[in-house]
Amino acid sequence: MKTTLFYGPWQCRREFMNGCQRECASEGRTLKGCMWLADFKFDWEGSLVVIPVPVKAGSRYGIYHCCCNYTELSKEDTRAARKKWEGKRESFRRGWSEKFGTWPEKGDVSWPGHHVRDLKHGGNPVDPNNIIPAEPDVHEVLNEQYPACYDGKSPWNTVGPDLPYTDN
Repeated sequence: MKTTLFYGPWQCRREFMNGCQRECASEGRTLKGCMWLADFKFDWEGSLVVIPVPVKAGSRYGIYHCCCNYTELSKEDTRAARKKWEGKRESFRRGWSEKFGTWPEKGDVSWPGHHVRDLKHGGNPVDPNNIIPAEPDVHEVLNEQYPACYDGKSPWNTVGPDLPYTDN
């Protein structure tokens, strides 16, 4: 299987925005914005066992973040969460690599792990479902855009296209 990562950020499509509305409401919170962070594209090529016919298949999985009106953690609590992540980072990357292929690198430096729900807003620092690899420049952009999403600012407070990119 080949895994390809496409990175935003993009405005969330309607389906993601609706999911965020439900998620925030289920926690008694207000939705401020939604950010489509990345798409994982999975491609598979092989052959059928019974009839030796070549087969190609694939799927996509969108990663998005709901900017609910979460309370910000104190600087000390945010630092403690970051320290917990730093203690688990290498074993997390190894586990991710076993499932999806080698953790991406730029030169000899591993890409950062981006916390989908950021540590400052109470994101779990070691939950595998809360961390994705992010190219360093993209990671910077995501971190720069999170405050606007949490403040309910455009474009994160409105719906975008269903598929904001192509891979032709």
